[in-house]
Amino acid sequence: MMPIIEDFVHRFDLEDFVVVADSGLMNKSNLELLEQSGYNYIIGARIKNETDEVKQWVFSLEKVDGVFYEHFKGERRLIVCYSEKRAKKDYYNRQKGIRRLQKAYKNGSITKENINKRGYNKFLDISDDVKVTINSEKIGMDEKWDGLKRYITNTNLAPKDVYAQYNELWVVERAFRVTKGTLEVRPMFHFNPVRIEAHVCICFVAYKVYKELERIIRLKQINLSIDKVLSIARTITTIKINLPTSGKVMSKTMILTEQQRSIASLFDEKFWENL
Repeated sequence: MMPIIEDFVHRFDLEDFVVVADSGLMNKSNLELLEQSGYNYIIGARIKNETDEVKQWVFSLEKVDGVFYEHFKGERRLIVCYSEKRAKKDYYNRQKGIRRLQKAYKNGSITKENINKRGYNKFLDISDDVKVTINSEKIGMDEKWDGLKRYITNTNLAPKDVYAQYNELWVVERAFRVTKGTLEVRPMFHFNPVRIEAHVCICFVAYKVYKELERIIRLKQINLSIDKVLSIARTITTIKINLPTSGKVMSKTMILTEQQRSIASLFDEKFWENL
């Protein structure tokens, strides 16, 4: 981790640099390495593994949408906030998982291949290797965490700014989803290093074009996702006719349906000339 961070900082001559990462990076060793190297960080916190004292403090907080609370741990700050929207999502996902458990284990027994499954199996009590019941007490404990977002930081940023910076991680995560899914950077069927680098380079340039189109869609106030725009664009046909006598070429873009008309401005040559 540290060589990559240091190379990035030196390459771009960064002075005010903050490492922002999800809770996967949240462990004692990584935080100590960042602190020893003098780096500031904002990292998603895993407070379910914290001390009972910290947990009791979290549970004592009043759950008010958008209100931030701070708990100091030396140079580090634990920041906790509540989101009603996140709480509804947590509740929905858990209920969905419980219904799945009820369906899978309605006969009160568990098969060998199901024992090591993760996810909402944490709500199961297993006895005699095969008998299972859904533990309502565990469900109740899990509900206490609904809507709570938590972060560890050693910065002096205001809690709302810490939240805002961490919240931007979705941009990075979405970039990976687009490059791996839409642009198919993987699986990669190349073995020669030059061809591998070329493949990645092409995908990077394609992602740049993807993001530029996304910007233009917002500029034109087209209320559609870029994937939807691309899907509609594939249905639009442009006909070109060569006139043998005059040598002129006539073209006509066929905008026929309501969906096609919603992105018609993207097929206007004058629009692209004025960008």
